[in-house]
Amino acid sequence: MDMDQIGLFSFAEKRLGYLDQRQILLAKDIANASTPNWRDQDLKPFDATLSAFAAAGEPEQTNPMHFSGTLGGPMRDRMLRPAEKAPDGNAVSLQADMVKMADTDSAHELVTDLYKTYVGMFNTALGK
Repeated sequence: MDMDQIGLFSFAEKRLGYLDQRQILLAKDIANASTPNWRDQDLKPFDATLSAFAAAGEPEQTNPMHFSGTLGGPMRDRMLRPAEKAPDGNAVSLQADMVKMADTDSAHELVTDLYKTYVGMFNTALGK
């Protein structure tokens, strides 16, 4: 059985790839915190991939008691303002980047835990 053919696992792989790339960029920012004229780097929000994934198969409300759900909401538009520049032109905010790294680490842990849980459920269903 190819796990990539199952939408959930394919989505998890894309999310993990995004998180890995984001962690690399944030690490570069922190490493260059004292480099003159260095600017903060970050990836675009994962919403674009999420929207493309959701468009492929919109959830269907099968029971009138279920919530309809949306992809938007107050957290979607949350963005940090650009940091002030240091006299040498460096725009890295270590505090903001550390918060982003912690957020990325938490998201990575969540995705891997979900992945493991679903693999365990598949193994249980298959009697392994």
